[in-house]
Amino acid sequence: MIKQNAFAAIQVPEFRNFFFGRFVFITALRMLGTLVGWWVFELTHDPFAIGLIGLSEVVPALSLALYAGHVIDISEKRKLMLRSVAFYFLAVLMLISLSTRISLAMFSSHIVVFCIYIIIFGTGVLRAFVSPVFNTILPTTVPKELLQNAITWNQGCWLSASVLGHAGAGFLIAGLGNTGALSVVASFAAIGFCLLFSLPKKPSLNLNSEKKTFESVKEGVRFVFKTKELLGALSLDLFAVFFGGAVAMIPVFAKDILKCGPIGYGWLNAASDIGSVIIIITLTFYPIKGEQGKKLMYSIAGFGICIITFALSKIFWISFAALVISGLLDGISVVIRGTILQLKTPDNMRGRVMSVNSMFINSSNEFGQFESGVTAKLMGVIPSVVFGGCMTLFVVTTTWFKAPALKNMEY
Repeated sequence: MIKQNAFAAIQVPEFRNFFFGRFVFITALRMLGTLVGWWVFELTHDPFAIGLIGLSEVVPALSLALYAGHVIDISEKRKLMLRSVAFYFLAVLMLISLSTRISLAMFSSHIVVFCIYIIIFGTGVLRAFVSPVFNTILPTTVPKELLQNAITWNQGCWLSASVLGHAGAGFLIAGLGNTGALSVVASFAAIGFCLLFSLPKKPSLNLNSEKKTFESVKEGVRFVFKTKELLGALSLDLFAVFFGGAVAMIPVFAKDILKCGPIGYGWLNAASDIGSVIIIITLTFYPIKGEQGKKLMYSIAGFGICIITFALSKIFWISFAALVISGLLDGISVVIRGTILQLKTPDNMRGRVMSVNSMFINSSNEFGQFESGVTAKLMGVIPSVVFGGCMTLFVVTTTWFKAPALKNMEY
């Protein structure tokens, strides 16, 4: 029997393989997001063009999310995960071909940007399957008594991979250019595939595969809406991230306001994830105990204040510190929400429930990116980010008074 300690989950060989495979793959994805944002702004010099990246990815991800959940629940999950990772690798290869001197000589910047949007649209289709299938496989890799510890490690995996991906992308752009940096991303995706390939098969736990797709999808949605604490936490995070998405405008701040170049851009992109990693490590040893609902709301309110501070700062280290603290606070909300989600979801519905979660959480990031691009176009970059931070505070205040079940939530 594995000793119950902070490292209990990571001592399980299957979870360890899953952890490192996911870490490498997520690093590749975060590098890709950072690279594409910089590349598109370099080609267009238009903040709205950055917003369109988010829209290109979120439309297919959101449209297919519920269907993806049904497919995950009736599929062999390991095979579905590996196929998705392989298609991401192919998408990166297509971006590499677009970034070469030959492509740039043959096509105008407008055509290149349009092709980038099409490829990102394709990754949005994959996104509908990738995030839920990873979260569905997670609880099958450890004994049930280690699940909460595994969830904390899993969040740390995602956040530490984000730090490496965001910061590393800045250095890669500076040292290797777009083509070289994308080649590194492709290598990381391939390594992630090899590590995840070692996992055993994950057959469906839902034996009634003849159930109609529409009925199956409705069952997952109905479960989320019946579980009030879960619905409240997802809704709060949806609106907070939607309005507080300052990260989308970091290319503009790095180039035009803070003037810190690609390396500074990489560190600004990684800043919030650095804060999140710090808090995840802390929470691994000192879990959150009691009044989790109130702590969730406090953390999101503090996140909004940090976004306003970032918007108004003209000094790099203040901007960096504001984003690090925002990551600390966001990490708290991520752990609380993730723990509730895994503990309250039955095994045979995980695919559908994780897909509903993906609609709330992942779509809020991309829609938030699009919202940031639109408001930046209408208000200017700095006022748009201040507006987002103020709206985050408004959402938390409203939720505090209108959702007492969430405020008083404990687990």
